[in-house]
Amino acid sequence: MKIRTILLPLLVIVALLLAACPAPEPAAPASDAAPAEATEAPAEEAASDTAESADGGSSVIKIATQSPLSGPQSVLGTAIKNGAQLALEQNKADLEAMGYTIELAPFDDQATPDTGVANAKQIVGDPDILCLVGHLNSGVMIPSSEEYHNAGLAAVSPANTNPIVTDRGYAEVNRIVGRDDVQGVVGEEFARGDLGVQSVDIIHDKTAYGQGVAEFFRQSAEKNSVNVLGFEGTEEQANFDSLITPILAANPDLIYFGGIYSQAGIFFRQAREKGVEATFMGPDGMDSSELATLGGDAVAGMYYSSVAGPANVYEGTAQFITDYEARFGESTQPFAAQAYDSMNICLTAIATAAEANGGAKPSRAQVAEAVRATKDFPGITGNITFNGAGDKTSATYFVLQVQSADPADWNNNEVVKSLDIAAPSE
Repeated sequence: MKIRTILLPLLVIVALLLAACPAPEPAAPASDAAPAEATEAPAEEAASDTAESADGGSSVIKIATQSPLSGPQSVLGTAIKNGAQLALEQNKADLEAMGYTIELAPFDDQATPDTGVANAKQIVGDPDILCLVGHLNSGVMIPSSEEYHNAGLAAVSPANTNPIVTDRGYAEVNRIVGRDDVQGVVGEEFARGDLGVQSVDIIHDKTAYGQGVAEFFRQSAEKNSVNVLGFEGTEEQANFDSLITPILAANPDLIYFGGIYSQAGIFFRQAREKGVEATFMGPDGMDSSELATLGGDAVAGMYYSSVAGPANVYEGTAQFITDYEARFGESTQPFAAQAYDSMNICLTAIATAAEANGGAKPSRAQVAEAVRATKDFPGITGNITFNGAGDKTSATYFVLQVQSADPADWNNNEVVKSLDIAAPSE
């Protein structure tokens, strides 16, 4: 895989960050969504059960995950759960040596805010859960993290990019990936500067994530005199004729879809079948082999930005890729490696807090403080340090090109641009 690093003009990013507006309300979830039952991942018996909390409580320590394990976004959601599970299975020994039983508590948030919040209430109601890895969707993380914050439960996100996630100043909420107020600018700068795009039609899925990143793309385009021919949101999942007809008439150079692969793949396929000739582009919500499954030839050659490159682009992931494929019988998907790092941050913080507590089971507040204090953590995706807001102090942003309509080739997509950019000032 070839990687070319190209500098992004910093003035563009600074200007857009100053102008960034809050993301809108997430799309309404299905009315019949119900909280999923927590299903514990396979775990070996701990070596000892003699450890106690400071008040003589349980020697069990649980770390929860929340991500979509069912429904159209389950490919990425399951990858998050699996990456976290692998990290726990491989790296729980230090806590077990202290006498604790370490368990995974995975929850299916179904990619809907209501389900995520209902699960969050269950999670914070279990006193043995001391940390959480999740979510996939910012529109689920934002309301769910109100529960984590109120309960003092540390959360480390491997995927959430909406600025609101960390801009609220919650001491418990952290992420190891970049932000959409930068990702949107990176995508627009590439489209304009590298592809020569002069006109764009922007579609989004009306979620906090999809509409948010689309807004940042639009702001950058308008600031740089790119003609924005349309900006429209849709919750449609099957028939996009009402969007495609005006796009055909407008004939833009580029169509940018702010959303998730499960919707975008169908849209791109129908647009190409109807005769749309524009270049296709989107954010990291496109980054799944399912996009190729749904979009077929229509998505071959398209571009997408991402806050998480393919696992094989990172220097420290070779063993992880081997272990993941052996453990789960499938190739890695985006955010699996980030979930692995997120879980290891949780494990390290819990162990650090326990040691500082004289070996006694730490409180949630102690764990949250240890998570936020993470500095130069040697993750498989690179060193991780959190700033005071819970953002990674410097994040890598990628632009990739889809190389094939074959889903099996997804991990061979070419990184055509990568940039390391500091987090916005707190």
